[in-house]
Amino acid sequence: MTSPITDYLEAVLRDCRDSDGGEVLTGNRILSEADPDVFSVAVVTVEGTVYCAGDVDSSFSIQSISKALTYALALADRGLDAVHRKIDVEPSGDAFNEISLERDTGRPRNALINAGAIAAHSLVEGRDVEHRVDRILALHSAFVGRDLAIDDDVFDAEMESSDRNLALAHMLASVKVLECDAHEVVTGYARQCSIDVTTPDLAMLAATMANGGVHPESGDRVATSAVVRQVLSTMTTCGMYDGTGDWIANVGIPAKSGVSGAIIGVLPGQLGIAVHSPRLDDRGNSVRGVEVFERLSRDMDLHMMDIAPSGHSAVRRAREEDGRTVYELQGDIRFAGAENIMSRVLADLPDEPTRIGFELEPARAVNGAAVRLLGELIERLRSDGHDVEVDDPNGLM
Repeated sequence: MTSPITDYLEAVLRDCRDSDGGEVLTGNRILSEADPDVFSVAVVTVEGTVYCAGDVDSSFSIQSISKALTYALALADRGLDAVHRKIDVEPSGDAFNEISLERDTGRPRNALINAGAIAAHSLVEGRDVEHRVDRILALHSAFVGRDLAIDDDVFDAEMESSDRNLALAHMLASVKVLECDAHEVVTGYARQCSIDVTTPDLAMLAATMANGGVHPESGDRVATSAVVRQVLSTMTTCGMYDGTGDWIANVGIPAKSGVSGAIIGVLPGQLGIAVHSPRLDDRGNSVRGVEVFERLSRDMDLHMMDIAPSGHSAVRRAREEDGRTVYELQGDIRFAGAENIMSRVLADLPDEPTRIGFELEPARAVNGAAVRLLGELIERLRSDGHDVEVDDPNGLM
């Protein structure tokens, strides 16, 4: 049976495909050649379930999304206090490549604008630029769960258009913020931005963040929860540059964008989301990407300020009763809980029609997104010939 979530994601892409405003990035000869019609979305839960739609096999450079994990590595290497002495955590209110330094200290405003990212790269420990880049690439690979590589053509194009970043680096060096040579740092920063990824890669990266630094599939811890918390806090306030305020009000998901047209979103404890579409708005964020996130947040009630009072597992237990598998649902069920129920049922489903029951009496609440998803699951089960009963004495659905 096709997952309702996959069908929903495909419908969202169809609905948002006509949003053809914005322009593909100019100034980088490789990025400027990107196909403006490439469009994909991926969602990964903290249990490791992956849902995708669109051009998910298309690869692209990670660009500024790499700033988040480079910041994470600097925090792990140096500690929060040492990093904070070099890089502030305040929104700049400026474009991503503006010179936003504190007047008294010379610190960049945050680690997610170019000045702060260059400073963060210099704080990553390493014998030389190659060693630092290798460590940054290894951390990205660990978050994604596969070996990633750097696109040398993108790197060359980055260096051809690196004058502004070099100016930022020399300014940072002049106020003693950089830990190493300015040209070396910009070279390493350009290489980290040239890591080649896909949309499912980025969704898995975001899901690892959502899982507190534990990879959803392998169970390996790749970052401490304290580091992830700091990175997500900065993404919440600074991740979408001078559009962050609008983003948090309308989408409400900690996020980071890149000029190749990708956006990642992290909903802690629930899931990671990634969208890729190359046309950018005047803030450097993907036009279609922003629209997809607004749609997902609205349809699936994902805004982080829409808080459930309980984090209990949605399935208390499954029991066999009179030839029927009965799933006892509990707690306050939201999208992530409904997805977990759906995954559990589909994993248990035999090849032949069977009898299934859903018992909602232990549940306290089911929000709108969960009602829609569970309703679609029940309808599809019945259309496939399964006998489904729903015991909902409190009218939650």
